[in-house]
Amino acid sequence: MGTFINVAAVLVGTAVGVLVGGRLPAGLQQRVLAGLGLVTAVIGVDLALAWRDTSPLYVLGAILLGGLVGEAIGIEARLQRLGDRLQERVSSSRRARSGHATVSEAFFTASLLFCVGPLTVVGSFEDGLRGNVEPLATKSLLDGFASIALASTLGPGVAFAAVTVLVVQGALTLGAGLFEGLLRGEALDAMTSAGGVLIIGISLKLLDLKDVKVGNFLPALALAPLLVGLVGAFRG
Repeated sequence: MGTFINVAAVLVGTAVGVLVGGRLPAGLQQRVLAGLGLVTAVIGVDLALAWRDTSPLYVLGAILLGGLVGEAIGIEARLQRLGDRLQERVSSSRRARSGHATVSEAFFTASLLFCVGPLTVVGSFEDGLRGNVEPLATKSLLDGFASIALASTLGPGVAFAAVTVLVVQGALTLGAGLFEGLLRGEALDAMTSAGGVLIIGISLKLLDLKDVKVGNFLPALALAPLLVGLVGAFRG
């Protein structure tokens, strides 16, 4: 139920953002995006500092190795192609072709923002194991407002992130029993911190400072807790 609430919040937020965004002057749209970028940077830093409860080396190793794996696989390019296919089906507007935000950019940015963070994991586990939807309901409220801001500047492609939320959070909720013993303590802290670093990367793009190809660093989310587990096994 928590995931369905989250999906609805993203869709409603996107609809509001699209309706409002089209009426905003270009300068105001840029200010909205810059504001979201600043807030996203703060959220990313806050999450990244979770490494204080573990070792920064886990996060550093996961980011570096994850970037190499993601670059070799070409995750960013694959996501770009997926977004482009979505765009071909739903939008051939002049706005998309004239250099403005594309469906692929909106889809990827929103998906990563909504699915990387401790509330995604913890909230899904609480929903799946205890039937407690409060954490995901809180996340839904935050994602709803973020959807409004993103959709007002990046367009309706943000709505496709609802599918990502449904798949990711739905899988975590249904498989909560399998992951509960793995993603806790230092492992969860390392994954949270790595996710925070990726969110900082998103903020750099939103602020039009640097496109660091965050998609290619996605394997870091799996590698961070894996490194914690491997080191723990050797110590044991």
